[in-house]
Parts: sequence; structure tokens; C-alpha cells
Amino acid sequence: MTYGIPSIKTFLTLLGPSQKNIRPVKILLGMKLTAEGKEEPSLAFGGQAVIEGVMIRSKKHMVVCVRQPNEEILTKTEETKSLSEKHRLLRLPFLRGIVALFETLYLGIKGLYFSANATLEEEEKLNPKEIALAVIAALALSIFLFSIIPFFLTTLLNLGGVVFNIMEGVVRLAILLLYLASISLVGEFRRVFQYHGAEHTAINAYEAGVELNVANAKKYSRFHARCGTSFLLIVTLISILLFSIMPNLGYFMRLAYRVLLIPVIGAVSYEVLRLSDRYKNSRIIKVLVTPGLGLQYLTTREPDEKMIAVALKAVEEVDRLQKSQG
Repeated sequence: MTYGIPSIKTFLTLLGPSQKNIRPVKILLGMKLTAEGKEEPSLAFGGQAVIEGVMIRSKKHMVVCVRQPNEEILTKTEETKSLSEKHRLLRLPFLRGIVALFETLYLGIKGLYFSANATLEEEEKLNPKEIALAVIAALALSIFLFSIIPFFLTTLLNLGGVVFNIMEGVVRLAILLLYLASISLVGEFRRVFQYHGAEHTAINAYEAGVELNVANAKKYSRFHARCGTSFLLIVTLISILLFSIMPNLGYFMRLAYRVLLIPVIGAVSYEVLRLSDRYKNSRIIKVLVTPGLGLQYLTTREPDEKMIAVALKAVEEVDRLQKSQG
């Protein structure tokens, strides 16, 4: 799921005047959260644009490739093992979704931390405390913007029942679309969206089985059917259904639902996303994922050749690591 705020100035007020805090916060607010899927034809079950680069995850590895100021590509590889692989209980439906979401967030933050320091001058490099502060602020304001504000605005309409929940979902989507459209106009956000497009381009080329070079990859789309962007729309639909069956225990309890049930909504949405991937060749599923592809017009931009080269390097490195382990 994507979190964010409509104004960078708000975060600068929270985080103080230190300029080295600005850049990672901007990127954190444009995070794209991807979910694990079956994805049999692909090496990747997760990907994310980072600062001047791309992170690609396979089931056992994470690779981050970043274009440095000197134009060289810096690569970080890390072996990963999900908690669900260690504990069978965590593989159960819904529990595995919560685990996957938190692990995706954790690894995404690690990738952002690495990429931030790879692109900053020595005196501007970030420490874990600064990253932690940015993450906490981003999550808190995201909950406020996408959970609390839609509920508050919808209550002003004096609606009730399912109609209230549907309208709340519409308001939430409207805020999200306005936010994405706004930040796409900001230079650094736009570059992140371009790297998001480069990630999709590289994965599409890999799945097509062509030789992985920039010339070939440029022929492929910046859109991808299994992008976690679709998760945003699934979350909205699940929240409408879930809030509709929750008992009405008063204004403040209904508001509390919007915050306390976030992990539950995420877990259910994760299972729906897995199901859609299993039947991805179904005509019905293809119709249902179309809105998610449409949303990628806002969350991706056409990448340049240098960006595609970075994404291809990340894909190639994950592929090499996967093959080396059989």
C-alpha cells in the first residue's frame, strides 16, 4: 500500500531544519508496498523504487542497485529468510499476510537507507535514528490522511450504513489520487516514479525471455499486471466490506476501527491478491486488475536508459544469485 502526505513542508516542520532529512522522507512517502505472489514465471516477488535506484527481491535474496553521483552503479546484495519459513504457524492464511506486509516494509526501509547514503555526500549521510524518525512520521501521517481524514469528512455528510462506508472509500480514493497526481509534479518524486517504471520494464523483459539489455528492455511496458499498486484498490474494497459488518458502538469506536483494523484489512487484502495471481489468466481477473493498471499511470513514469540499466542490473543479479543456489 502506498502512504504519503500532500505537502513536504509538513514533514519539514516535524523533522526540523536538517536538510539531510528531506530526501529520504520524500522517498519514504512515495513507497510502494508490494505483496508476495506465486509468480511462477518470474524471479521476483517484490520490487521497489528507491532513491536513484531499484530494489528487487526473490524468495531468498534482496538486491539494491543505485546510480551514484559519479554515474557508477552500486550494488548491495543480502540473503533473506522469511519468518514464515522458520515458523509453520506463520504460513497460515491471514497470518502470512501480516508477516509479509511487515517484512516488505522492513526490507523496503533497508533498501531506502542504503540508497540514501549511496547518493548523499559523506557529511550528509543518514544514521538509523534519522531513518527511524522519518518512518514513524510517515506512517503516523499516512494513517491520519488515509484513515482518519476520510472518516471525518464522510461523517459531515450525515450518511449511514453501507452507504457511509462506500462514500468513505470514495473519499479515501479521491485523496489518494489527488496526492499521487500532486507529488508526480515534484522533481524527486517523479524520478522515483520513473525508477518504478524501470523496475516494471526490466521485469517484463525478463519474463519475456529476451536478452537483458537496454535496447531490448525499452520495447517493454512500464506497466505490470502484478504490481502492488493494485493492492491499494483491494484495500479500499476490503475496508468497505469489513466496516460494513462491524457493530456501531459509537463515533469514537468506529474511528478506532479505522486504525486498529489496518493489519486485518492488510491481511485479507493480501489473500485476495494471492488469489488473483493464482487465476491471473482468467478473463474475470484480467478485468478486475484493470483499475490497478490504470492507477500505474500515476505511480510510474517512462524511465530513461540509465534508469533501465540500473533496474536490469538488479534483475540480473537476483537471477544470478537464484541460479547459483540451484
